Amino acid sequence: MTNDFIYQSTPSRVIFGDGTLAQVGAEIERLSCKRAFLLSTSFQAADLAALADRLGSLAAGNFTDAAMHTPVAVTQAAMAAYDACGADCIVALGGGSTIGLGKAIAYRNDAPQIVIATTYAGSEVTDILGQTENGTKTTVRDPKIRPEVVIYDPTLTTGLPVAMSVASGLNAMAHAVEGLYAPDANPVTSLLAVEGIRALKTALPLIVSDPKDLTARSQALYGSWLCGVVLGSVAMSLHHKLCHTLGGACDLPHAETHAILLPHTAAYNAPAAVQALEPAAAMFGGDLGGGLYDLAVKLGAPLALKNLGLDQGALEHVADLAVKDPYSNPRDVTRDGILGLLTRAYDGVRPTAS
Repeated sequence: MTNDFIYQSTPSRVIFGDGTLAQVGAEIERLSCKRAFLLSTSFQAADLAALADRLGSLAAGNFTDAAMHTPVAVTQAAMAAYDACGADCIVALGGGSTIGLGKAIAYRNDAPQIVIATTYAGSEVTDILGQTENGTKTTVRDPKIRPEVVIYDPTLTTGLPVAMSVASGLNAMAHAVEGLYAPDANPVTSLLAVEGIRALKTALPLIVSDPKDLTARSQALYGSWLCGVVLGSVAMSLHHKLCHTLGGACDLPHAETHAILLPHTAAYNAPAAVQALEPAAAMFGGDLGGGLYDLAVKLGAPLALKNLGLDQGALEHVADLAVKDPYSNPRDVTRDGILGLLTRAYDGVRPTAS
């Protein structure tokens, strides 16, 4: 018997398929816009310039300084450039950093957004904005934050380095794992979560074997979309709290931090969410935390926070922050429990059910 639940569908237009980058101009015009402000990181500046050439007069200006964790100072600089070029919409080309910047601008001026996703971030289909100021990362939700259009062109991901592909894919899986035990989970989001995990678990090893495998790239992008829908539909818990804390306080890289913590947060919560996690655990031989760690080893993913440059002395401070205003979580969030979790993640040891 299905328990009572509430499912709120979210308005979004998703265009998925090889070569769909060519539809950007038509989508700008469909939004009744004429002057697009183009965003990317400096790493993708050349790709953004090529997109501007493709768009011609529809491209009003660009900004290529999107940064990890969406610093408020960067957003303010981008907004000044947006206003200076007389733009009426945003086109974000890239992953989480670029998507976050576009969302931060839209949160402040309600500009329509088109995202061309080139990683497996998943944040492109959510109304969630995480931004950093004075060493603290905070999140906010608002309908203005969710992009109106998302374009998934798998051909754009074939050049994504394997290491980033792996970390980004595990980051997406974290959204789905937490979605399964979310306090407001429902049958629809749980189905999406399980399918998203399955798609990424299948695709990522194939990408490691052959980064140009377009079928695997499509599968991973499909999985990340589903995981992103879960992220935007239900509340996140301990895993995301810890990642935001480490990102804001210690400036650790976003995707890699998610990849390292995922096995440990899954193992921590598994005893308190056995039924909710059972479909995912079954994919990993019944041991979700250990199985996720073994997958990370197989993929060559980062395993230890110490290898990201984190000082071990920071763990005490992070544990203190993590238990302050904790997110809803299936298992009690205690300082000792979190410090133990962080210590295991710092050392990169295989988690065990506890």
